Amino acid sequence: MAARKSSGRRRYGKAASKRVESAMRRRKKGTLRSGRSGRRVTSRKQAIAIGLSEARKKGAKVPRKRGSRKRSGGRKRSSR
Repeated sequence: MAARKSSGRRRYGKAASKRVESAMRRRKKGTLRSGRSGRRVTSRKQAIAIGLSEARKKGAKVPRKRGSRKRSGGRKRSSR
């Protein structure tokens, strides 16, 4: 097993971890809601994403979101 390289620099700040912790608690309690639709969140991954997003908005140390890759929507038709 290869040893992990430690640079000594934290990727996420303490405030970010507190936000995620809070989101997880709200998920367990059943009060965590998703953005636009307002549906109750039950997924652990979604709760973490919401916590990190809140931390980002508050200015905590959180890495930027990865840009989504653009995919072509189906085949291109050749014009005849």
